[in-house]
Amino acid sequence: MTPHATSAPQDASAGLAKYIDHTLLKPEASEADILRLCKEAAEHHFKSVCVNPVWVRTANRALLGTGVLTCAVVGFPLGAHNTDVKVFEARGATMDGADEVDMVINIAAARALDKDSLVNDISAVAEVVHGEESILKVIIETSLLSDAEKVLACQAAVEAGADFVKTSTGFNGGGATAADVALMRQTVGPDIGVKASGGVRTREKALEMIDAGATRIGTSSGIAIVTGGAGTDSY
Repeated sequence: MTPHATSAPQDASAGLAKYIDHTLLKPEASEADILRLCKEAAEHHFKSVCVNPVWVRTANRALLGTGVLTCAVVGFPLGAHNTDVKVFEARGATMDGADEVDMVINIAAARALDKDSLVNDISAVAEVVHGEESILKVIIETSLLSDAEKVLACQAAVEAGADFVKTSTGFNGGGATAADVALMRQTVGPDIGVKASGGVRTREKALEMIDAGATRIGTSSGIAIVTGGAGTDSY
């Protein structure tokens, strides 16, 4: 297990910035928007910036020397891609400099309780991502799953070698809840990271997620979270 998936610091409030994947996934985001995102992440010492694959190289270059990681999404936001497409996308992202990859599962397979399909999909991406010494987070899209399906998806992610499980894309309704984070933590155990994303816009909400077991927070409201300001609805 890599250091990125370790448990949260004891003083969650003081170290809050290091939980945050500063995120901009809107399709209309421009290069100027991405460069601003990277500058904000460096200024506030966030853990990573999370961007669409087309911006990975730009973000990676902007973040050189800052200590902030570059994260790319794969199979986003629906997860309804063939596995070989996800693998190709993940390989391209890591070659462009992604330290972390957040992939969306085959949600239909989870709803069908088809664990084998989930494991095969995730493990193929994990092989590519880990081959480049990068981290794999697996988005299970909690708002579309029953509790039993969430548990199955998390079990499949662990079996397939994921480093994290993640609640949501932020694009398919719903978002992170403390109950879902707690269920995911209970399912994956202490050694796999849990990322809460979708609707986490305030310091209080972020701390609630951490208390429930989250070790990473995906949000476009990172500055508001660390300064106590008001977040935004965008992702």
